[in-house]
Amino acid sequence: MEILTPPHVDDRAEVATLGITVVTPFRGMLKVRDQLLNELIGWLDQANVEPRGHFFLRLLTIDMNGPMELEVGVTGTSHPGDDRVRPGVLPAGQYASLIYRNHALRANRALLEWSEAEGLVLDKDEVPAGDQFGCRYEAYHTDPRQQPRKTLWDVELAIRLRAN
Repeated sequence: MEILTPPHVDDRAEVATLGITVVTPFRGMLKVRDQLLNELIGWLDQANVEPRGHFFLRLLTIDMNGPMELEVGVTGTSHPGDDRVRPGVLPAGQYASLIYRNHALRANRALLEWSEAEGLVLDKDEVPAGDQFGCRYEAYHTDPRQQPRKTLWDVELAIRLRAN
């Protein structure tokens, strides 16, 4: 894993999104992400919508041993969508984040350990379905349409902090 930007906290404004939300098992989640990313890119092309931001994977509810609720989308793009592709937002707030290349699990572990060491409180609740996050996502700074090799993507990992 290569850390391109070390962990830090910053304030972020609300960002419009357009995405597809599904529930899938943790095992095979990245294959589902890739399928949804291809579906979304095809939908954007067919709707003549040019993405203005980054594609992303948002983890809404995490259960490493069961189903996970996730969203694959694009930021900064406004459109009414349809029954499958829906508008939404990445909410405003303070976020702990870093940018990495390769090895998502290691990058997630690094950000979580750093956040804990810094005494930061993540916007997360334990619910029967798993850990539910106010906002936790990976934004792909490398356009997957231009670079198919995921190990070469620059990825921003961001988790919103609980408001005081």
